Amino acid sequence: MLSVCHLYPDLLNLYGDRGNVLAFLQRCRWRGIPVKLSEIKMGESIDFNQVDFLFLGGGSDREQNLMAAELEKHRDKLKEAVENGLVILSICGGYQLLGKFYRTINGEEIPGLGILDYYTVAGEERLIGNVTIEIELDGKTVKATGFENHGGRTYLGNIKPLGRVLAGYGNNGRDGTEGARYKNVFCSYLHGPLLPKNPEITDHLIKLALKHRGMEAELTPLDDTLENMANETMLKRMLK
Repeated sequence: MLSVCHLYPDLLNLYGDRGNVLAFLQRCRWRGIPVKLSEIKMGESIDFNQVDFLFLGGGSDREQNLMAAELEKHRDKLKEAVENGLVILSICGGYQLLGKFYRTINGEEIPGLGILDYYTVAGEERLIGNVTIEIELDGKTVKATGFENHGGRTYLGNIKPLGRVLAGYGNNGRDGTEGARYKNVFCSYLHGPLLPKNPEITDHLIKLALKHRGMEAELTPLDDTLENMANETMLKRMLK
């Protein structure tokens, strides 16, 4: 059975981010893949070695500060799990939290977990709007759509971006990158939420989680006609 964990859903759930967890669970269930969900709240213990897919959503600066202090207690165990192939989707504030630090507009530096090699600095204006990126999944190029709304500008170090910006701002509005990717960790600023809008990404994460659990990773095809039509509509609108 696949084990799915939603970290701090009561605090990190901006712009319907919980929909990412719902999409992951539903696409498993449609295929008859046994899956269970755990929702971990502040102060509760977690064994990352027992999790196959971990979701960390977005939150305000206040929530991010709380989560940074809370997750610091689990940093070493989380880093170990990352190195051992834990599948993680981390969106917006959760994305920033896995990096080295977040520097506020006043110059205050809020430490991140430092698990991944990037940092974020606050900008004068928010980067808001629909966004389209190009991602490589299993040697295939996939165009993904979403919505971004972030004041932070993230700059990558020795780490690959999740994708290349075709329309929108991405990590910082300058270098054409969006998100970050390391082993089975996928980070992004794309809300929307991301997974219901982009079933190919969801299925890729499911396959990785199945491999992590030692289960068969071949997925039964689903009828994604509606999802693909919605995605194509946004792509035409964004890339015209």
